[in-house]
Parts: sequence; structure tokens; C-alpha cells
Amino acid sequence: MGTFPKETFQKGKSMLELKDICFTRENRKILDHVSLNIDTDKFVVITGPNGSGKSTLVKIIMGIEKPDSGKVLLEGKDITNLSIDERAKLGIGFAFQQPVKFKGLTVYDLLKLSSGKEMNKKEACDILSKVGLCAREYVDREVNGSLSGGELKRIEIATVAVRNSKFTIFDEPEAGIDLWSFQSLIKIFEDMRKIVKGTTLIISHQERILNIADEIILMKEGKIQAKGSKEELLGQVFGQSMCSKLGGDQENG
Repeated sequence: MGTFPKETFQKGKSMLELKDICFTRENRKILDHVSLNIDTDKFVVITGPNGSGKSTLVKIIMGIEKPDSGKVLLEGKDITNLSIDERAKLGIGFAFQQPVKFKGLTVYDLLKLSSGKEMNKKEACDILSKVGLCAREYVDREVNGSLSGGELKRIEIATVAVRNSKFTIFDEPEAGIDLWSFQSLIKIFEDMRKIVKGTTLIISHQERILNIADEIILMKEGKIQAKGSKEELLGQVFGQSMCSKLGGDQENG
């Protein structure tokens, strides 16, 4: 079984900084003066009630949405006005809540494109095995509607992992997958946390994902309500009944 690629980044430095981010849609304030620092080499989970602004916040980090005001800095560089492609080149990776299908493209082709380098089929199979897929059955499959939601999710995680991004975002990776796939997903994130250097940011309601976090960020009503270690915040999160064992409703904010 293969391992995820290794890269070393400076520890103890701010990987991402948000400065006074505001975002309003249809006269509703979704993000209200959000400021946040996320350090290098951290596994961070953002949680909170549905509609608290979690998904909007990561879309602003990725460049899918533009803030009304405020700044986004990656390793001290202002990226507020950069495009999604420009941010990706700087090292930000993003996994959608609903994975994208690519008609006519095989899983092997997608992994090669994602890695940005030559990759033989053995290397591709190693990565697929790492995300819990039988490589021989999937490496030449087309990335289309014949794959289940759980299969597409694991393939997408594999493509994100091979990019070796400095800052990787997963928006509710547990959405739409079954219990077996969810258990495999936890193992994948545990492996990524130990092996992949850089920073991983996950939006999740899941207790088991929160339990492997270095830091938890709690959002409510478009604001950062609290930030701290899991030991400091798990009781507060569970006390507000925000977490579930499996599943979790999608949010509009």
C-alpha cells in the first residue's frame, strides 16, 4: 500500500489569515467581520449550526465567492482578488461537497492531471488503495455517473491528496456517503494527518472527524464564536447539539 506524498512547510507560521471578512447575500449578512488565523501543519475542523456561514467562508478562501470587504492572506500574500486558478497554483486545494464528474476521463488520467507530473499505474493504484478502493477495478474506470457518490468522493480525495497542496479544504466530505465509506474516510484523514504536511481545513458536523482535529473553529450566525483545541471545545460543541455520528444536513450559508 502506498503513502501520500510528503512535503515540508514551515511550522509555527500562519498559513492563512482572514482579516475582517464580510459577505452579504440577498440582504442577509452571512459573514460578519470574520478574522481568523490558521497555522501551518494543522488539521483544523470548522463546525457550527446550519446556516452559520461555514461553507461560504471556505468558498471565499478558495476564491469561489468574493468578500464584500476584508482580506484573505496566504503565507502573508494578499490573495483576495486572485482567481481560483491562481490560488490553486499558490497551493490551495479544494474538494467539493458533491464531487465533479468527468465524462471520457479515466480515474488514472484524473490522478495524473491532479498530480501535475508523470505517474505510472502502480503509483495511481497505490493512491487508490489508500482511499479504500480496489485499484484494479477503478484505475481505468471513467469518472462518470456509473460511480456511486461514495466512490466519487474517495476518488476526489485521492486527487486532492496527490496535489500535495499547502492548504487543502474539504467541505463536508461525509455528505452523501454510507457508513462503510464514512469509516474508511476517517482512516484516510487519520493517515493524511500523520503523513501529509501542510494544513488541512475540513467543514464537518461529525464527532469522529472533530476528534482527530488539532483545532476546532466554532461558527455561529456568521461569526467565529470560539477557536481552540478539541479538549477545550468538544464539550461546548456537543452541548449545542451540532454534531452527529454520521450524516449532517447541508447548509446554505
